[in-house]
Amino acid sequence: MIAYSVGTLKTHLSEILERVRSGEEIAITKGRNKEIVAYLVPPTVKAKKKRPLGLLEGKAKVTFGDDFEISELAFLGL
Repeated sequence: MIAYSVGTLKTHLSEILERVRSGEEIAITKGRNKEIVAYLVPPTVKAKKKRPLGLLEGKAKVTFGDDFEISELAFLGL
């Protein structure tokens, strides 16, 4: 994986996005310490995987519709 600073990203954004489009993962760094603050990854890397149900695995089935939404407060029961 290659890393670019924010300044380089600004200057060469189109070229860097082409590299991402071709399948490369890119890290974005910031500051003198070159701390990684973000990653640019191709959309195929974010493929959704099925999650097991823990203790209920094999005993229950859960499906959520595409329009299902829940706020963080509702999720936490607040």
